[in-house]
Amino acid sequence: MEFFTELKKDIEETKSLLKSLIESQHQNIKVEDGEQVLNVDECAAFLSLSKATIYSKISKGDLPTIKKAKRCYFLKSDLIEYLKKDRVSTNDEIKDEIDQIFK
Repeated sequence: MEFFTELKKDIEETKSLLKSLIESQHQNIKVEDGEQVLNVDECAAFLSLSKATIYSKISKGDLPTIKKAKRCYFLKSDLIEYLKKDRVSTNDEIKDEIDQIFK
């Protein structure tokens, strides 16, 4: 019985080490220009959304996603552009645009 307890402990330790290795490798993922790449957890944190919402937006095609080996990754700059597309102009910006049109 002690053998199985020790074996289970070793398996859990190995899983933990593999998880740490995978996470550290992810930290090193960079696009050629050095841009930051985020995984689903990091994307959810960055956008202040739940993982379920992120997966929903992926399935609807709302979020720009890089799919590699059944995993989803996001370029931070793409997420910033995603946020900017729904930006509401200030009243001053709208007035400036109107002034430009009627000059």
